[in-house]
Amino acid sequence: EMSAAGSKYIDTEVENAINGVKQMKTLMDKTSKDHRAILHTLEETKRRKEEAVQLAREKEQQLAAKEEVCNETMLALWEECKPCLKHTCMRFYSRTCRSGSGLVGRQLEEFLNHSSPFSIWVNGERIDSLLERDQRQERQFEDLEERFGLLEDGVDDIFQDSTQVYGRMYPFFRAPFGGFREAFRPPVQHIRFPPRNERFSRELHPFFQHPHHGFHHLFQPLFEMTQRMLEEAQGGWEHPLGGFASGRVLATGWADDRMVCREIRRNSAGCLRMRDECEKCREILSVDCGQTDPAQSQLREQLEDALRLAERFTRRYDDLLRAFQAEMLNTTSLLDQLNRQFGWVSRLANLTQGTDGFLQVTTVLSKAPNLEDPSAPPDTQVTVQLFDSEPLSLTVPGDISWEDPRFMEIVAEQALQHYKQ
Repeated sequence: EMSAAGSKYIDTEVENAINGVKQMKTLMDKTSKDHRAILHTLEETKRRKEEAVQLAREKEQQLAAKEEVCNETMLALWEECKPCLKHTCMRFYSRTCRSGSGLVGRQLEEFLNHSSPFSIWVNGERIDSLLERDQRQERQFEDLEERFGLLEDGVDDIFQDSTQVYGRMYPFFRAPFGGFREAFRPPVQHIRFPPRNERFSRELHPFFQHPHHGFHHLFQPLFEMTQRMLEEAQGGWEHPLGGFASGRVLATGWADDRMVCREIRRNSAGCLRMRDECEKCREILSVDCGQTDPAQSQLREQLEDALRLAERFTRRYDDLLRAFQAEMLNTTSLLDQLNRQFGWVSRLANLTQGTDGFLQVTTVLSKAPNLEDPSAPPDTQVTVQLFDSEPLSLTVPGDISWEDPRFMEIVAEQALQHYKQ
């Protein structure tokens, strides 16, 4: 009789948990729909960004073909620009960056000796920065997609297991009367990208072993990493000189300095950002070849327009990625809350319900009287087995009798709390 009363309470909690899993599935389906809309916007933004970059590269090539028109003037200025540019860049690097000044200096010397003033005249490093940023965006997007796929699979696993529990508990509910499975499985188009490498799969393998825990953890580290990268990139757009202005180093923040240090180490062309610090380099920028070839002025304007457009769409793409990750943080927080409250029911998928219900009472004993208050009724110790767990000893306050309906509710509630943990 006690087992039946306790099992009745457990049945109600199982049913509530199944309804909670329905909420998880509904939330995930809505998120998947939003995800498809964001993918469409990202794809369109990426297309327009790539078109602008391609146009900029074409204009740069067309200008390069006309480089000889002003070559003599620019070459003379370039010979005076190079020493100042190297000195300015190395002064910044030695003061700001952690190590490697000697190697960076040699790399920069070689780079300048094999470069031409044309790189400064057409802002060539802006195209390099756009291409490099595009590669980073692609990596971020692939990581985000893989993690989103894991999230969908995890929620779907919980839902599928819960439908099995529902089907065994209530086999007489079938479509169109119950329609549990059909009602909560609207067609969802899953968009997947193949794993990029084995490292990523190994890194997330524990999630496959424990698919019902830590959805939020999937996106939190990625979000924090991307926030840092976007802040550094934003600093690059807003402070293209990497912290230089009016002949002195500005304290524009560690993110900006760190970005410039990394760019100089990786690509000496980053030093070209500091061209405005040198008078002869500025004169290269102001060389007007339009007097001998008017088409050059038009090409240069078209190049500038294409670069501005590409940078705008690059920022837009960053904003979309950041907004989607923020949305996923909010969504996974809600999913984790629902999962902690209701996800336990999916663990019952392979469990067979006994003839006396999910909760079995094996022993009921009165504890020894309380020596501090002998007149108080002694507490009751109840040993139960819930689902497939080990036997569990629980204590019910002595002022609640065995016949009180609250007695088995307390026992069942305590047993279920232990099971959830």
